[in-house]
Amino acid sequence: MSRAFLFVLDSFGIGGAPDAAAFGDAGSTTFGHIVEACADGRGDKDGLRSGPLTLPHLSSLGLVHAANLASGITIPASAADPVGLWGAAEEVSNGKDTPSGHWEIAGVPVTFNWGYFPRTIPTFPDTLIAEAVRRAGLPGILGNKHASGTEVIEEYGEEHIRSGKPIFYTSTDSVIQIAAHEQHFGLNRLYDLCVLVRELVDPLNIGRVIARPFVGETTQTFERTGNRRDYSVPPPEPTLLDRLTEAGRTVIAIGKIGDIYAHKGVSQVRKANGNMALFDETLIAMDDAQDGDLVFTNFVDFDMLYGHRRDVPGYAAALEAFDRRLPEAMAKLRPGDLLILTADHGCDPTFRGTDHTRERVPVLCFGPDLPHGSVGIRTTFADIGETVAAHLAIAPGPHGKSFLRGTASHA
Repeated sequence: MSRAFLFVLDSFGIGGAPDAAAFGDAGSTTFGHIVEACADGRGDKDGLRSGPLTLPHLSSLGLVHAANLASGITIPASAADPVGLWGAAEEVSNGKDTPSGHWEIAGVPVTFNWGYFPRTIPTFPDTLIAEAVRRAGLPGILGNKHASGTEVIEEYGEEHIRSGKPIFYTSTDSVIQIAAHEQHFGLNRLYDLCVLVRELVDPLNIGRVIARPFVGETTQTFERTGNRRDYSVPPPEPTLLDRLTEAGRTVIAIGKIGDIYAHKGVSQVRKANGNMALFDETLIAMDDAQDGDLVFTNFVDFDMLYGHRRDVPGYAAALEAFDRRLPEAMAKLRPGDLLILTADHGCDPTFRGTDHTRERVPVLCFGPDLPHGSVGIRTTFADIGETVAAHLAIAPGPHGKSFLRGTASHA
């Protein structure tokens, strides 16, 4: 049994989703297009990085082989055989958003339809905004449209400081995001407002309300902080996390994992700002984890800072930075441990728009006792959660199937 470690590289898709066209995402492939862009110089940025994408450690775990399986990316002739189990998974949930992907990874596909807001200005129902303004005692709101998080702060930040009106915006996800200044508006006041709005949008089946605090005094100096908080609806049935905690195990949630699951099934929450700080917290948690425990980390920068902003050099540099640190995590694995690296959706930085992309995701597994080989294309992300459940010796759930069954270490 020993321990399990689940790393979600937020938005790191590998293309090939059979239903991508239904989501408007035919041809998207986050990893594949970053590889192509770096190969022809579009991934170069002075002072940051240059040249072909270099991910030796992820590649050794089967990343390129998984991408070849998922979407036909070429495997270099120099590529060695992967050292663990590798494959790809496709999503059956009805969305391409963070809760859908993460819940399905934890064994609970989203089979209902989320509520969304139209691409109109204003986008939010008048009655919703009127009630939020009345109950929160606001002078009004700004934004009220589909927008990029950084651009909406640049557009309305100074007016927000002058007027005291928070900035409401959305995206193609099932979400309301509320941006406000940490000092001028108040961080706790922003959190309280999000709790209120969470209550108001429950009848609309909106997946998340997200607090987006920022600092700075001018358009040139505004910067979002690490005090983001997500207010999610709870999953509709017990997830892997619930099942583990009910069995007396400890689930250590790092980054936004606790928020995504509405803090259900979470034993400990550990926050950090940025991928490298999240990696630091993860290494500490790996030392703390006991037999039968799960450490579950979301590495958000890939999506939040680079995917949505369609920043190829930034995404490539973040991948290379993560890859350089991966051996630190691998070195902490003990006999019987299992490490799985995957993603929750795509966010192709070369694709049109600013939104997520429907893609297959990599499934890369490593442990001192694991055999080597392909697990194929899994027909649901839930296979990932069921693999963790089987490894940690708890009863299987109703969705998904472990791909460790029958291997040498899980006969």
